[in-house]
Amino acid sequence: MNIVFGRTIRQRGRFRTPGTFRTQVITTGTCPYLYLSCKKTQGGQYLKEGRALRTETTSSQPRDLGTGKELTNLAAMAKAGYTASRRLADAECISHDPAAGAAALEMLTSPVSSTTCTRVPGMRFPDPRVQALLAACCALALRPAGFTSRDLRHLLAPQLGKDPGDMSGGQISYDLRRLRDCQIIERIPHSRTCQLTAGGLSTALFFTRLTRRVIIPGLAEITGAGPPPGSPLRHADRAYQAAIADLAGQASPGIQPPSATKRRSPQAPVVTRNPS
Repeated sequence: MNIVFGRTIRQRGRFRTPGTFRTQVITTGTCPYLYLSCKKTQGGQYLKEGRALRTETTSSQPRDLGTGKELTNLAAMAKAGYTASRRLADAECISHDPAAGAAALEMLTSPVSSTTCTRVPGMRFPDPRVQALLAACCALALRPAGFTSRDLRHLLAPQLGKDPGDMSGGQISYDLRRLRDCQIIERIPHSRTCQLTAGGLSTALFFTRLTRRVIIPGLAEITGAGPPPGSPLRHADRAYQAAIADLAGQASPGIQPPSATKRRSPQAPVVTRNPS
């Protein structure tokens, strides 16, 4: 409901979302389907004649889609219905078959063979040099005429704690080749300048923000002896570790639960002998 219609579902309180929410268990002979209703608008997915998956949105009240009832609003209604169906299909595609994301990650982090049969190592995004290189690409995207190796040198060296003169031309050429083989940048024809691709800029922005704003702060909270007090992530991590430890203890055959009362069984008296 929230994904397709963009409405927040409230199950409690005075302004609860009207409607019926139910789930059907798929068994043998049951045709799977999905129906989402909001007021008098309904979106659904089902198998057309048991072969092709059909996704459609129908409405008997145009005002549910933010349009009027005049025939002049027919194009706006069709657009709103198509948008709802597209949201559902996109959510299913991203959640269950993220093939495009897996391919982009593999292209960036896996070794690449160039056109000259040269093996170029992948760009491991937690690597400080890779992070500095991607951050430099984000800044170079502001140059409409492209950038040269000299421009990359002056932006990359300070992030690595070096002077631009300390970096050789071979090192900059190596970095440019890695970015080009990973399709982050491309060379402008008949020139010595490069520019970022549309997908390269998105990748550089995502990986730099992910590392600096999500991974590093998150690891700082769940590691170490003294994280910030009241950290929800730290509490969740400790609760998860405790649950895993309890589950492992219950599944281990060598660990027996201690008995509440230990009783000694009657035994024969022990006779000690003097070896002398």
